[in-house]
Amino acid sequence: MTTTTTPEKTPARPLSVQDWDVLIEDFQDAGVPRDWFTAVFSIDSLVDFALSSLLKKEFPSPVKLSILVFLEEFSDVLFAKCGSETFDRFIDALRAIVQSPTDGSSGLKEQAMISFTSVLCSIDSFSVRHVEAVVDLLLALVNRPNHGFDRQARAIACECLRQLERAFPGLLSDVAGHLWSLCQAERTHAVQAYLLLFTTVVYNVVHQKLRVSLLSTSVPLVPFNAPNWMRDQSSIQGQGQSQGLGPDQKELRRTLAFMLESPYLFTSCAMMEFMCMVVPLASALELQASMLKVQFLGMIYSFDPMLCRVVLLMYTQFPDAFEGQEKEIMRRLMLLSKETQIYLVFRLLALHWLMGLLNKLMLSGELEKRKSVLEMGQKFHPVVFDPLALKALKLDLLVQCNVSSKALSGGDNSKSGGELLQECLISVKDFKWLPPWSSETAELLVDMTSDFQILVPVIVAFIERLIGCQKHQWLGERFLQTIDEKLLPKLEKNNLLTAYFPLFHRIAENDTIPPSRLIELLTNFVVSLVEKRGFDVGLKLWDQGTEVLGICRTLMSHHKSSRLFLGLSRLLSLMCLSFPDLEVRDNARIYLRMLVCIPGRRIKNILKPAETVSPSTHSSTFFSVQSPRFRHDPNQSKNLSSYIHLERVTPLLVKQSWLLSLPSVGVGNDGYSIIESKIQVDEVEPDSSQELQVLPDSRRIESGKPTLRVMDAKIAEILERLRRYFSVIPDVRHMPGIKVRITCTLRLDAEPYSTIWSGQTQSSELDKVDSPPAIFATVLKFSSSAPYGSIPSCRIPFLLGEPRWNKNVPNDEGSLGIVLLENTPKEEERGALGGAPLTVELEPREPTPGLVEVSMEANAENGQMIQGKLESVSVGIEDMFLKALAPPDEPEETIPSYYSDLFNALWEVCGSSSSTAHETFALKGGKTAAAISGTRSVKLLEVPAETVIQASELHLAPFVVAITGERLVNIVRDGGIIENIVWKEEEDEERDNANNAERSTSSSAGATGLSRGPLCLTYIGYGDDHEVPMTRSRGKMGKIKMLMFLPPRYHLLFEMEVGEGSTLVHIRTDHWPCLAYVDDYLEALFLQ
Repeated sequence: MTTTTTPEKTPARPLSVQDWDVLIEDFQDAGVPRDWFTAVFSIDSLVDFALSSLLKKEFPSPVKLSILVFLEEFSDVLFAKCGSETFDRFIDALRAIVQSPTDGSSGLKEQAMISFTSVLCSIDSFSVRHVEAVVDLLLALVNRPNHGFDRQARAIACECLRQLERAFPGLLSDVAGHLWSLCQAERTHAVQAYLLLFTTVVYNVVHQKLRVSLLSTSVPLVPFNAPNWMRDQSSIQGQGQSQGLGPDQKELRRTLAFMLESPYLFTSCAMMEFMCMVVPLASALELQASMLKVQFLGMIYSFDPMLCRVVLLMYTQFPDAFEGQEKEIMRRLMLLSKETQIYLVFRLLALHWLMGLLNKLMLSGELEKRKSVLEMGQKFHPVVFDPLALKALKLDLLVQCNVSSKALSGGDNSKSGGELLQECLISVKDFKWLPPWSSETAELLVDMTSDFQILVPVIVAFIERLIGCQKHQWLGERFLQTIDEKLLPKLEKNNLLTAYFPLFHRIAENDTIPPSRLIELLTNFVVSLVEKRGFDVGLKLWDQGTEVLGICRTLMSHHKSSRLFLGLSRLLSLMCLSFPDLEVRDNARIYLRMLVCIPGRRIKNILKPAETVSPSTHSSTFFSVQSPRFRHDPNQSKNLSSYIHLERVTPLLVKQSWLLSLPSVGVGNDGYSIIESKIQVDEVEPDSSQELQVLPDSRRIESGKPTLRVMDAKIAEILERLRRYFSVIPDVRHMPGIKVRITCTLRLDAEPYSTIWSGQTQSSELDKVDSPPAIFATVLKFSSSAPYGSIPSCRIPFLLGEPRWNKNVPNDEGSLGIVLLENTPKEEERGALGGAPLTVELEPREPTPGLVEVSMEANAENGQMIQGKLESVSVGIEDMFLKALAPPDEPEETIPSYYSDLFNALWEVCGSSSSTAHETFALKGGKTAAAISGTRSVKLLEVPAETVIQASELHLAPFVVAITGERLVNIVRDGGIIENIVWKEEEDEERDNANNAERSTSSSAGATGLSRGPLCLTYIGYGDDHEVPMTRSRGKMGKIKMLMFLPPRYHLLFEMEVGEGSTLVHIRTDHWPCLAYVDDYLEALFLQ
């Protein structure tokens, strides 16, 4: 590398924001700065100015983004003569931006990584250590999987590393093992970028034949060092020489198998890039192409051209694997070209692909295949409504197929050129070429509209499209004028005229068309209605009269009164005096008085829709009428929560003071995002959860056909039971989800309310009456940052004030009474408070605690508006506990055994995913499938058995599905609270023995100290109840099994091993974030 120094001019001052705007504009116009800059500064110093400006806090983010794009766009000019010191400052600036604690909303960090990476890929005047510094910085950012706040920045960093790997093949070959581990660990939508980065590295390793390990992590990830063979050469540019015999074949096969399990995580564009690298890897491994065909052939049936391109890529690379399916592919492309709802460019692309396939097949030596394909190709006759470009391409295809068919058959069975031309011209024979000034088309449309009233909505939509386009607005107005001149005289004054009212509205809105013809036609129509009226057409007359008045209102809103007055006043007078319907007569009278008494400009403002009315500044008595309502006083509504209380009927056990914030796993759009298509992971890890796989018709085949595998009868039975169960769970993406309802009361404290709002009372006599205050028409609106969906508002017509309730005020009589809290429901305990009951209805997208913010609007007795915020409603994890759904065809007498079997199935699947890792379960509707990845945990409760049983009966009775153990069964059954469950007086010794066998090895080491207490645990693995060696208490009583459904589709399972002095709770779930709240919940339930 050579370093060139140029004498710099001493800058008079640093560049300001305005200077940068002018300088960037000069570069974009001419590619070089103007004289104002070169007279003071040197071009070589521009990079230094840019880097210093990027680090200034006073520079706004948009200007910094413009500077970054400027450096990227003109990197060849700006960095041509820069030395090593400049690149050092370059790296320091990138490090300062990336490591700065920004909120990420400006996109500065992401744009800095993109621009600096682009500069490194575009120039060659830097050294290896500069690339190492950038890669080290990016890898440090990437090496934080599942860090939710910077997931977008991590994805961008992966893309930048991928571009560097493409520019310098083999750069990341030594850290491929670390990248493989990161791909397995990542759970957010950034996993797509991780997978593409890893695939690119593997592709370059195979293509360059580098002798490196793809799965080893012996080389540290950071600090990053370039491969030795790359550092030994003088320049990092121009690498690509083979450095060995290639990677280990076993590792490569394992790597490829891992990559082929991930296509469902990609968008269509990412899938295209992925397959462009996977197909050469499969060829290098001599992999059976039929495996790829089985997994990816179905993508030809999607409407996404990128996915169709993937199939064609495989077909061109492995033609033998698609033997006999050429006609199927061509038929799909032919149908794709006929789909009118997709973009024209995609239809043209499908025809171009077809032409390429025809040429490929014509060069093959199989005669029968060529004939069958050519016969299909001759069906591409243009359709009348095909665009001209599509018609031309179809004609080319027809000619090509005809010529090829004639060459094959020797001209015997092929059509002549004249016959083919005659058939092709059928689609355009009715076309008529007209000069731009011709009105024949408009007259033809007028005649069609006159004969067929059903075409009126089509004509109206056509006119609106013309008027909405700036270029064709004149054409739409011209068409309306033609309709006014040609169509209105032809229309008959009968009931069929109402079909043309939408057209009349468009004519009335256009002030360039004289309204006389339209008013005359409407007058004659009203006369016919008055003359032919009967006793059985009242509602019909009201509808027709209202439509006529609507057109009159449109005329008054868009035309001058002087232009309308004579004809419109006669029409309205006729309707006032003679129209059969009373309401129409009254409205016509109002319009007539407005037309006569109010000037034109004011009447237009009055007749505007409510959202467009501007406040009038006129000072006359007509506009200065004072409203009897009071304005909203924000000062009085400031502390609403001090006297208007919204309280839960059932208080929460845990006052949650923190929330676990995670990226969303269920929100999606109509497009195919990474989160929508992500399903599961292969291993049971503490951070795994249940995900969704969206299966619309055009994407159901993207994840490939399921692989056949052998499983035992037990696993098959579990899967069948879970499929039946998940089929009744609503799919929240396509139908209403399961609701969580929180019962609350709204209470008004009379004394503080009267104190604050007493100044607004209008009548002093009312103050003397000893009556509580009240508020009316209360509307409560709810919102939440938690994923609870749209929360419906609550309306309370009337709320009466009550005396303030103070639980700290002693009561002489009440203090002497003894009340059993267990036998006193909390609804009765709060019943004395009164208030209005209401229900907050949530539709959770994720079972997480949160806060529901409440805003209130109401009217006081004197008309004063009351607006403000109330105290938020707390939502706890226990609110998410619902009873699992049962299929509607399940008999009532078998419901207990159904829930017990469901518990066992979910317990098995959430405990180990090795046998069900690739299973998905279709939700209700069949458009979305869910997969289960479980997490396990344990909790030791040092409480007596009586406390556990009482708390379970009081709070968790609906969720108990089974109880085992003779002593425990007798106690709970005698209580009479828990019913309709499975009772087992003898425990399942087989599973206990299996658990004891698994624990025997780890428990033997500490056996000497286990006799000191009734229960001893040694935690060896996080969340794995099979890794908890323990000695059972001699007072073991049995087990309580509980199944809680967590909307929208998750589950929480408890298996409580109840002992006389302690209880061990085994926890399994398919939604690991809920474990963050379960520990506090169990402690509040049993230990407080």
